[in-house]
Amino acid sequence: MHSPPTIAIIDDDQSVRESLIDLLEVLGFSPTSYASAFEFLASSSLSQTDCLLLDISMPGMNGVELNAELTSRSINIPVVFMTGHAQETMISEARSAGACLFKPFAGRELKAAIEAAIT
Repeated sequence: MHSPPTIAIIDDDQSVRESLIDLLEVLGFSPTSYASAFEFLASSSLSQTDCLLLDISMPGMNGVELNAELTSRSINIPVVFMTGHAQETMISEARSAGACLFKPFAGRELKAAIEAAIT
């Protein structure tokens, strides 16, 4: 038996992180969460993460910038971006790097986006 895919949630909104942890567990994934891009980069989880669920708009380093930083370090983790209010330029950049979900989204949309990203 294999373990469920590990999904790292990176979002500055604690209530979003908590809700997504619960939803991802119900959907059969193993979630971890981080309040910022910097927190994720400092973690020991980079090599154990199967997919990022990444908020586009965050203070400090935004989701698009985090994805670029990972790429520059030759760390290739599939990404599903999410946003409630990003600029069109950021959404366009995110879509070129992975799926982009608009908050609020349904559990089936999230599951489909993650499964597409990791296969």
